[in-house]
Amino acid sequence: MTLSVGIMGLPNSGKSTLFNAITHAHAPTGTHAFSTTDRNIASVNVPDARLDKLAEMFDPKKVTPTTVEFVDIPGVVRGSSEGAGLGNKFLGYLRQSDVLAEVVRCFDDDNVPHPDGSIDPIRDMETVRLELVLADLAVVQRRMERTRSAAKSGDKKYVAELQVLEEVAARFNEGVPVRDMGLTNEQQEHLSELDLLTSKPVFYVANVNEGSGPDDPRALALRDAAGGAEVIAVSAKIEAELSEMDPEDAKVFAEELGIKESTLDQVIRTGYRLLDLITFLTAGEPEVRAWTVRKGAKAPEAAGKIHSDIERGFIRAEVTPYPELVASGSFATARTKGVLRLEGREYVVQDGDVIYFRFSV
Repeated sequence: MTLSVGIMGLPNSGKSTLFNAITHAHAPTGTHAFSTTDRNIASVNVPDARLDKLAEMFDPKKVTPTTVEFVDIPGVVRGSSEGAGLGNKFLGYLRQSDVLAEVVRCFDDDNVPHPDGSIDPIRDMETVRLELVLADLAVVQRRMERTRSAAKSGDKKYVAELQVLEEVAARFNEGVPVRDMGLTNEQQEHLSELDLLTSKPVFYVANVNEGSGPDDPRALALRDAAGGAEVIAVSAKIEAELSEMDPEDAKVFAEELGIKESTLDQVIRTGYRLLDLITFLTAGEPEVRAWTVRKGAKAPEAAGKIHSDIERGFIRAEVTPYPELVASGSFATARTKGVLRLEGREYVVQDGDVIYFRFSV
């Protein structure tokens, strides 16, 4: 599966600057509201040093990393859920994303006006949250009209669905996102077809002043107000400049600035954690490749990521943890040392497993 990250925020928060820094996509940026007038989409390779090492070992014809898709939408403003600005037109694109990354302005720049005239990260976060809640409320209300009609027949399915929708709508009117409602799995099942924005995992990117970092006062205040959600503090402007430099020069400059991890790495790591994703690997002379599955996936499901025929004809998985394979130097030595294991259908795949699947045609 490919992780999709929707990048959102108020106009002039630095969304497109961050998007460019992460993806090298050169999307248009500007200092006026709605300088992004259409969604920007880019797919990037997930950095994984394990692939490089396996490529050294196996000298494959091809190396294929897993990818992440980033979608940058126009700024969300007050009233977006009712059609104000351009945000409402593109909120649908966010519904197709797995994880939402909200860029919150924490930087000062007189040349980049704020839509509300002042820098207040907590206010901005609450503005976007409310607009997403209102957009979801509109979706639920439309569904309620259909379900209420169907429930008149007495069908238990629709009666139960209507009850859930009414409870959720009431909480929306209190400004509560779905993810904070404490719904049971059964209740969430009634909402699964709606792709509600506030049911998606969210994290925040505090776009701080140049030279600031995790201890930036505004970023810390945002973290306190984020309700346990992760907050990444970066300077999108600096990150964009680094992305345009020669990689070696960028590495030296980043070290001088005290930047230990790229924004891309931080965003991918956070997205994977929020969705409980892990990576397993396949390696051989034809190809070294990374694959993404959800944590808890069993061997046949992982095999299905490669091809449905392999899942259907699954016999067993030959599993070698990445560190043990590297230490052994080859599958043959790993087998001799006993670190290559044969696993069956109930084996739960672990991050970093290097797997060869045996299957019948």
